[in-house]
Amino acid sequence: MSAMRRAAVLGSPIAHSLSPVLHRAAYTALGLDDWSYDRFEVDEAGLPGFVAGLDGSWAGLSLTMPLKRAIIPLLDGISDTAASVEAVNTVVLTEDGRRLGDNTDIPGMIAALRERGVEKVESAAILGAGATASSALAALARICGGPVTAYVRSEARAREMRGWGERLGVDVRTAAWDDADQAFSAPLVVATTPAGTTDALAGAVPTTVGTLFDVLYDPWPTALAASWSERGGKVVGGLDLLVHQAVLQVEQMTGVPSAPLTAMRAAGERALAAR
Repeated sequence: MSAMRRAAVLGSPIAHSLSPVLHRAAYTALGLDDWSYDRFEVDEAGLPGFVAGLDGSWAGLSLTMPLKRAIIPLLDGISDTAASVEAVNTVVLTEDGRRLGDNTDIPGMIAALRERGVEKVESAAILGAGATASSALAALARICGGPVTAYVRSEARAREMRGWGERLGVDVRTAAWDDADQAFSAPLVVATTPAGTTDALAGAVPTTVGTLFDVLYDPWPTALAASWSERGGKVVGGLDLLVHQAVLQVEQMTGVPSAPLTAMRAAGERALAAR
C-alpha cells in the first residue's frame, strides 16, 4: 500500500473554490487513488501556522486570495514567473523538504488564449488594476507586440499599472474607467474586475470585435461576455483560465507529464451547472 499524498487549496473565503473539483477529477482520470485534495479556510494570520504544520504526506498547495503574496516569506524559493508579479498561487513540497513557489496563472492565461487561436496580438486593453491585472500584464508581456491600455478608477491604480509595465517590459498606457468602452477596439480585451463591474459596458460592445478574456466564471456568462458572443467575437472565460492553471499545478505537484485537461474542464462545467 503506497502512502497517501495530500494537496489542498488555501484562502479566505474558500467555500466557492472549484479547485478541489478540478484536481480530484485529474486524480481520478490519472488513477491516483492515493491522492487527496481538500480546501481550507486560511487567512494571512493563520498561514504561517498552517504551513509549519505540514508533514511529509503533503505534495502541494494552491493559493488564492489573500495569500498569494503572504506565502512568499514562508518559502525556500520562487520561480522567475512568480517573482515577476510578486504572487505565488502554487507551492510544491519536495521530497527533501523544500517549499517552492510558482505562478501558474500567467502561463495558464497564455495557454487558454492559445487554445482559442490567440497567440500574438499587436495591442491589448485591460479592464481593472488588481492582482489579476498584474498577472494579465505578465502574460501580455509574452504575447503582445505593442502597447497595453489599462482602464482604471484612480490615479493611484494608474501609477501602479504603469509601474508593473516598467517592471515587466510592457508599454502600459492608462485611461480613466469612464472611457472603458474605448477598450473594445483593441484586438484583445482582458477583463479582470469583480462580478458586476463590467455589466454597464455590455451595451457598448461594437459590431466588430476581437477577443475578450473575462476572468470571471460564476456567474457565467457575464453580461459583457454574452454581448461579445452575440457580436461574433471570441470569448475566453474564467473557467478556461482556472482549468489551464490547474493543469499546470497537477503536473507540478504529482510529476505527471500531462494532466487530463478535458476531464478537468468537464468536471468544472458540471460543478458550475449544479450551483
